[in-house]
Amino acid sequence: MPPPASGPAAIKPSVYPEPRPFLKWAGGKGQLLGQYQRLLPRRYSRYFEPFAGGAALFFHLRPGGAALSDSNGELIDTYRAVRDEVEPLIDALKQHRYEEGHYYAIRERDPRALPLHERAARTIFLNRTGFNGLYRVNRAGNFNVPLGRYTNPLICDEKNLRACSAALKGVHLEARDFSEVQERARRGDFVYLDPPYVPISDTADFTAYVPGGFGWEQQLRLHEVFLELVRRGVKVMLSNSDAGRLRELYGDFDIEDVAATRSINSIGTRRGAKVREIVVRSFKE
Repeated sequence: MPPPASGPAAIKPSVYPEPRPFLKWAGGKGQLLGQYQRLLPRRYSRYFEPFAGGAALFFHLRPGGAALSDSNGELIDTYRAVRDEVEPLIDALKQHRYEEGHYYAIRERDPRALPLHERAARTIFLNRTGFNGLYRVNRAGNFNVPLGRYTNPLICDEKNLRACSAALKGVHLEARDFSEVQERARRGDFVYLDPPYVPISDTADFTAYVPGGFGWEQQLRLHEVFLELVRRGVKVMLSNSDAGRLRELYGDFDIEDVAATRSINSIGTRRGAKVREIVVRSFKE
């Protein structure tokens, strides 16, 4: 079911502070919001984000009619818990502690056997205390990130979780393949596509957030979805790495350069380096 139409996008009034992503996510867009501001459409009807991730752009915009989706069902369950069960979630998070034995015991728990708020607390705890905030699963779909090295990680940010819960009220959340957005978005809507990036080196391929990863075949399938959305009159914006074959693939559209600092790399000396990324748009406003 698509989000309700709400006219031009508008920020919802709220008594809460401005929400920030409650998950650390590879390729998160929080640091790029300032560069993105001039690239966003001035007006649109509904907002769709088929690769929810940390949802930094959504939390920044807080559009009146929105749908967040992702093929990662555990991620969507976490958003549902923040939206619908934030107080039980906060209570569950307070039970977790940054200790090696506790981390691996929690990692081994089957999330399917837990109630929604405890399942979400497990995801947030592992995300906040695992190595580099990475979300990675093996071929069996089991989370396998080792414990990270932190001084005093913030496991439960109560104020921000409540602010995120308020921002998510009325937002449509579904675990689904990104391609399904082409059947739901209509003329005048805005779709933001933030897929796992095309790797630009042998040490930058972190796409295993679902079993099977997200390779070039999926990038080509995404390109077809992009084209179909454009044909339907949808405003589309896509983020990705500055890979030459992507510039060629999307060469018929507006491509803008942005600069980001990325902390995920298997080579420690390369973490924190500035990297160039691209933003592809089907519109100019």
